[in-house]
Amino acid sequence: MESSIECVSSTDGMDDEEISHPNPFSQFSSSTKSSHNNINTNNPTTSVHELLECPVCTNSMYPPIHQCHNGHTLCSTCKVRVHNRCPTCRQELGDIRCLALEKVAESLELPCKYCSLGCPEIFPYYSKLKHEAACNFRPYSCPYAGSECSVVGDIPYLVAHLRDDHKVDMHSGCTFNHRYVKSNPRDVENATWMLTVFHCFGQYFCLHFEAFQLGMAPVYMAFLRFMGDEMDARNYSYSLEVGGNGRKLIWEGTPRSVRDSHRKVRDSHDGLIIQRNMALFFSGGDRKELKLRVTGRIWKEQQNPDGGACIPNFCS
Repeated sequence: MESSIECVSSTDGMDDEEISHPNPFSQFSSSTKSSHNNINTNNPTTSVHELLECPVCTNSMYPPIHQCHNGHTLCSTCKVRVHNRCPTCRQELGDIRCLALEKVAESLELPCKYCSLGCPEIFPYYSKLKHEAACNFRPYSCPYAGSECSVVGDIPYLVAHLRDDHKVDMHSGCTFNHRYVKSNPRDVENATWMLTVFHCFGQYFCLHFEAFQLGMAPVYMAFLRFMGDEMDARNYSYSLEVGGNGRKLIWEGTPRSVRDSHRKVRDSHDGLIIQRNMALFFSGGDRKELKLRVTGRIWKEQQNPDGGACIPNFCS
C-alpha cells in the first residue's frame, strides 16, 4: 500500500528553538522519587502518608484497606494479586479491615500530586484522587495516533516530541492546503492517516486525516484537535473543505482537546467524513486512484464588546 502526501503551508515552518523543551514531567517523577528517599521523620503528615502507602504497588490506599493478623496492611487491589497472602509475613489475610487507618486517612488534607507543576489545591485525602484525575495541571498524553505512544508531558515538550521522535510535519499559520494521494483506495484494512501540527494564535493544533471502516463502508475523515484543555479549545473554530468536479463538502466546528483521545474523537464522527464513492468522485479520472485536496482555516472567536455575537479573528 503506497501513499504520498504533499503539505503546503501559507507561512514558513517553526523555528527549532521555539519548540525545544525538556520534559518537566520526567523531572517531576524523579523529584517525587527523591522526596520519598529522604523522608523527614519529624513531619507527622509524611509519616502517616507513608503508612497509607501500599507495600506492594506503592500507591496510596483507599477503603477498604486490608490487614493481616499481624497488622500489616495493603490495598484491596493487591490483596487479590497476592492471592490473599500477606506479602510481609506470608500469613493468610482473611477479611480484616484496618478501620483505624481508614479513619486516620479521613482526617488528612494533602496537596495535589501535581503541586510541583503548578496546582495550588489541597484536598481531603478521599477527595484528592478524584481531583487528580481531572486536574488541569496533569500531564497530556502524546496525541500521535499511529502507535501506542506512552509519552506524557506539557504542550511544548509534546510538540518537540512529535517533531523529533515521530517526525511530524510542523507548520506556522492558520490556513492549510493538503493533497492526499493513495494508489489503492479500496484497501483500508489498515487505517492510513497523517498528522500535522500547526502553530497559530500562540497555540498548537493537530490535524488528523485517515481512512477506516465505518460499519461496512470505507470512509475518509479529517478533524482538528487543540493541544490544550477543553475550555481553551472552545475559543477557536475551524473549517475543512474538500471537493472536485464542481462539487465540495465543507465542515465547520470547534477543535476537540487532546484530553480526548484520538479514537474517542474519531468514533464520535466529530469531523469531516467523506464516503469512499464521494472521495473517488472528487478525485476524478478513472476512480482507481484517490486524489483529495483538503483545505482549511483556523480562527479565534472574539466576543463582541457590545455583547452581541462572537466575531471571528482570522490570522493574517
